Amino acid sequence: MSTFKYPSVLQETIKKLACEESYKAVCHTHFFEHPMPSGEKLSEIVNLAREVIFPGYFGDSPVRSESIYYYLGVNTELLFKLLNDQILAGLCFQCNKNNPEKLQDHKEKAFEITKKFVALLPELRRVLSTDVDAAFVGDPAAKSKGEVIFCYPAIRAISSYRIAHALVNLGVPIIPRMISEMAHSETGIDIHPKAKIGESFTIDHGTGVVIGATSILGTNVKLFQGVTLGAKSFPLDENGNPIKGIARHPIVEDDVVIYSQATILGRITIGKGSVIGGNVWVTNNVPPQSKIVQFKPRDFLYTEGGGI
Repeated sequence: MSTFKYPSVLQETIKKLACEESYKAVCHTHFFEHPMPSGEKLSEIVNLAREVIFPGYFGDSPVRSESIYYYLGVNTELLFKLLNDQILAGLCFQCNKNNPEKLQDHKEKAFEITKKFVALLPELRRVLSTDVDAAFVGDPAAKSKGEVIFCYPAIRAISSYRIAHALVNLGVPIIPRMISEMAHSETGIDIHPKAKIGESFTIDHGTGVVIGATSILGTNVKLFQGVTLGAKSFPLDENGNPIKGIARHPIVEDDVVIYSQATILGRITIGKGSVIGGNVWVTNNVPPQSKIVQFKPRDFLYTEGGGI
């Protein structure tokens, strides 16, 4: 009867895993003193940003008018420190050489970017307030704006998107995508941080919504669950590789409503004021003030024998 030799199996497995041909395509070289991005710290940063933008709804500290300056000061200072560290980690993540001078450059750049982001917090609050208003007005079941802020997955996803989008615009690598994917995991709503989305944006229910990287949405756009703003098949270069960076997702103009499970693909334009019905497939431009719905199914006459 053979016996299982654990040490030999262990050694053989390690030998295979340590083979360069095995790991070179999936290994990240981590240089000395270069910090790595942390999902745990980014989650704390997003929660702190929400706490600063929506005082009293996130976090454990009570908020009163006489203490709000101190409350916001403590949280904003902590947000600054944590974000500065993670932006530095994002900048270091893309380095392919261990260069001390480059590391110092990254530290200085991270500090400047963090200052610019913190200066954007009042504007982020203003824009997110319009998103809260849109969700409240657009949902008869919402009893208060507080309920919308505290409970609605759309506000969590949109707030993460707006934070991540601001970081994208400031030139931060990897960190914005991590934030958006964390929101995706939390809410089931997938918004790429490079997408451009106007004010008064809302998503009803939200699960399964996908908004691609080059999508452009105007003001007062409303989506329902399962909507996809996606791309058609990618064009290839002369070597057969997908061409990156081209505009390949839809443009949705102001005051458009897109109902559940609608799929809108390619660089097309959905004109202002249009309504896109549920479960439709749209790959062509839609003129302003249009209404796109499924055709009514034909009425079939069934005979007793099963024929039509």
